[in-house]
Amino acid sequence: MGNVDKRNAMRAGAVTAAATLMMIMSSPAMALTRDDGDDPGSGLGVGATLGLFIGLPILAFAVIAGLCMIPGGKKK
Repeated sequence: MGNVDKRNAMRAGAVTAAATLMMIMSSPAMALTRDDGDDPGSGLGVGATLGLFIGLPILAFAVIAGLCMIPGGKKK
């Protein structure tokens, strides 16, 4: 059993190393070149960013939690 475990560990290490190498090789520097038809809009402000990425998920969580609690209702 020891030989199989060692071989699986080596395989997992090789896959992890290959995936890491692929991520390093595909750097985001290529994102600086514009594509044809690329028309970025104006950036978001701080308030809009916080509302979109913090406020909206919290609101969605609260709504879903509230909807989940409705069927339970008050028990007598």
